[in-house]
Amino acid sequence: MAFPSAPSAVWSVSLLTVLFAAAVHSNIVYDDDPLQPVTSDETVSVGGTVTLTCRVAESDNSSLQWSNTAQQTLYFGEKRALRDNRIQLHRSTSTELSIMIGEVQMSDEGEYTCSIFTMPVRTARAMVTVLGVPGNPQISGFENAVPEGGKVTLTCTSTGSKPPASLIWYRGDQEVEGRPNDAEQVPDDLTYNVSSELTLDVSRDDDKALITCAVDHPSLAPGDKRSEQALRVLYAPNAEIQPESDLPREGEKFYLKCVGNSNPEPASFIWEKKDGELPSLAKADGALLQFEMLNKSDNGVYLCQADNGIGNSQGEYTLLVQDPTAMLTSSGVDHAVIGGVVAVIVFILLCLLIVLGRYLIRHKGTYLTHEAKGSDDAPDADTAIINAEGGTSGAEDKKEYFI
Repeated sequence: MAFPSAPSAVWSVSLLTVLFAAAVHSNIVYDDDPLQPVTSDETVSVGGTVTLTCRVAESDNSSLQWSNTAQQTLYFGEKRALRDNRIQLHRSTSTELSIMIGEVQMSDEGEYTCSIFTMPVRTARAMVTVLGVPGNPQISGFENAVPEGGKVTLTCTSTGSKPPASLIWYRGDQEVEGRPNDAEQVPDDLTYNVSSELTLDVSRDDDKALITCAVDHPSLAPGDKRSEQALRVLYAPNAEIQPESDLPREGEKFYLKCVGNSNPEPASFIWEKKDGELPSLAKADGALLQFEMLNKSDNGVYLCQADNGIGNSQGEYTLLVQDPTAMLTSSGVDHAVIGGVVAVIVFILLCLLIVLGRYLIRHKGTYLTHEAKGSDDAPDADTAIINAEGGTSGAEDKKEYFI
């Protein structure tokens, strides 16, 4: 090895690497050996950062060393041996050597070695697995609206995954099953291109339905990468007639509306009256049938035929014109019933007030009568007052009653 610009200490590191190469490859493990290095395998996504940590239980002042998959020394203690700015020292102590590799690439995958240069050399290995992050899924195969009852085949593809990603299909929130994923490795690369197909028999319920293709991969959180496609389905009308109100009354304006419930919307409407002609005051205007002034002679069954070029459908509605005077009479009866109930309630309240008033008056009069007893026989007002206030006459007999 030659590092022209490296310091002399680095030359010593390289020489030690050569001298103890055989021992390094032997990967000797000593049970309960406090000087045996310990490492762990790591997984990282392309573009991410991975930290490699090597520890020993005790220190004998020997330095720890990290080497890459090509057995090139990366760090010997705190000293950098390979000039790669992506590799930085994280921590160096007498019992630990940790390094960080940033902007990880596919070529960084492999087995890394941690060594401690004792006699004999002790080593530990750490496997770094690099995940290829899949690209955003792309849905193809849907360009034009599909007639009801037809089939549509959608293809979802995602590139750059390692290991191969899984593609999952959804219709709305419900998962649907497509064909098994097809994974193809990219030539001269470690990544895979993955594709999946979904075939649907479409109905009018599928119009505007959202089809989703989601990528499932260890490098992604659920739902991180997905693509959506809204379906468009062509279907014939299912005609329905909707009235302006549920109580059409004689003498009022009124209209009926024909709703096609189709895709595309109906282009033509034909209005008819069953068993007769349209009234003279009824005017058909596209989806509307307008009545300038309702009459009981307008009663009957009305038909609307809607056509959107794919098919046609006929809806019907039975018109029954109401007599406004009959409705007013009915309304008057309702008001009379309500008024009667209110009158009964008022009468009961008045009765209660009268009974309560009589009760209060009776008890108040009884008290005053006993309070003034003895003054009834007084010849004049002054004598009555003296007797009521406890004069000598009848003072011993005065008593007060409470009832």
